[in-house]
Amino acid sequence: MITHVFRCFTLVLTFAFAPAAHTQTKVALSIASGNTGGVYYPLAGGIGGVLSRTLPGYQVTAEVTGGSLDNLRLVGSGRADLALTMADAAWDAFKGREKFNGKPQAIRTLLALYPNRMHITTVDGSGIASVKDLKGKRVSVGAPGSATEIMGMRVLEAFGVANDISRERLSVNESVNAIKDRKIDAFLWAGGLPTAAIMDLAATPGTKLRLLDHADAISAMNKKYGPLYITGKIPPNTYTGQNQPVNIAVVWNLIVVNASMPEEVAYNVIKTILERKADIAKSHKEAQHFSAEFQASGASPIPYHPGALRYLKEKGIRPQGG
Repeated sequence: MITHVFRCFTLVLTFAFAPAAHTQTKVALSIASGNTGGVYYPLAGGIGGVLSRTLPGYQVTAEVTGGSLDNLRLVGSGRADLALTMADAAWDAFKGREKFNGKPQAIRTLLALYPNRMHITTVDGSGIASVKDLKGKRVSVGAPGSATEIMGMRVLEAFGVANDISRERLSVNESVNAIKDRKIDAFLWAGGLPTAAIMDLAATPGTKLRLLDHADAISAMNKKYGPLYITGKIPPNTYTGQNQPVNIAVVWNLIVVNASMPEEVAYNVIKTILERKADIAKSHKEAQHFSAEFQASGASPIPYHPGALRYLKEKGIRPQGG
């Protein structure tokens, strides 16, 4: 659910006529992000702030949304200009499958950002030591409209427990509050490291965080849905009390744009994001990992926008994958 209505920030190119007949291009952009407890929102805020400060004539605003599915529909329909999304959800949107019901979205990749890590989170005292122990438990699989829900259900399906849980659909903030109140037993969340809401849960007095290994699901997920998922880890001490590495499923995060975005705008945006990533990292440290070189790894399953291709060509990089 979008928390507030977008205010005419769909890509608009207008012209301000100065007294000396000087014309300056004005570009107003919106970035569809996610909920405030995750990584997408502060990251989008950092990107918007840097673009607004460093690109003359640009005003870029981050918008709170329900997550990847909402974001893809917003960009596909032209109601937002850029969106953060997980690659598996973007692939479904591009193809018009699964939640997109035969309606392909007119999206293109601007930039593959960083790997998104699936967290399967519970606490000591829940009786849950493995994913299979979720059977019969109260589990939040992510907010409606989020890619967490897509990926999370695929993980649970691979373990054979997707139909054997009491399913809730909560945001990461709501999930943390619910597990503190013992209203749920576990929750799933796909996000960057660290995720603020999970940091809050781990730091709660009297609470011992437990993150579940689930990398064994990846083979079955890729066999059914395509080569979208890779093995990764949540390193030890990412969260308070988490002393061991956690073996997990990973999917890439992307910035996507509408296919109709002007090439010059897309070029300016990708160039600024990559060349000012240290400034963006002040909003969330995942930005420090942004790299043009990632684009050659097949991180994005969908085609790149011509403006992105132009910039990457200048850097000697040919994207692989989409």
